Amino acid sequence: MLKKNTDSVETKQPTILSYVNDLPNLLSLSGLACIVLAIYFSITGLYAAAMIGMVWAVAFDWADGLVARKLKGRTPTDAKFGGQLDVLIDIVSYGVTPAILLLSYGNFAPLFLIGAFIMVAAAAIRLSYFSTYGLAGGTKYTGLALDNNSLILVSVFLHNGVVSHDTFTIILYVSGVTLAILNVSEIKTPKLSGNPRNVYLLGVYTLGITVIYGLQL
Repeated sequence: MLKKNTDSVETKQPTILSYVNDLPNLLSLSGLACIVLAIYFSITGLYAAAMIGMVWAVAFDWADGLVARKLKGRTPTDAKFGGQLDVLIDIVSYGVTPAILLLSYGNFAPLFLIGAFIMVAAAAIRLSYFSTYGLAGGTKYTGLALDNNSLILVSVFLHNGVVSHDTFTIILYVSGVTLAILNVSEIKTPKLSGNPRNVYLLGVYTLGITVIYGLQL
């Protein structure tokens, strides 16, 4: 019996690591490296270094989106992969890292597990909602965007040492939980990273925070 040969043309699937060559993804991974350092320094109690890592993670997060929008030749698959990578890194950057910061500053007392869970859960819910519905009206976020968590907490941490440890512990706990509540609220906030002026302001803020905390090291 003769078999009929049929040629099926299949699109060759790229390798996993081939996406590392994409500049926006490299920027995303650079932000992840900053966050790994921030987690490490939070656990070891070197909070000034942790703050620097957190703010630079936001800078790289904003940069990858800016570069992705301007870069030519990226396919829809490239964009989809980059979007998924962003979401996974965001949950670590803006959910897990602030939670670890809170736990570390609270000496890993069981009471702080509640606040840490609320922060991580809110981040996960917030990201899932955004992945499902996107921007409200195409221009605004529903709920406080997660990158604000790091930017605000880095500023809040400037009060560390100004007030007593116990007082600042309460401030940090309340700040983290309040941000989590705002993340899953129905408030509408603008997409700050889409405005070139805001990107410039973030650059100035990042350098300023780096200098301030760098002097504390």
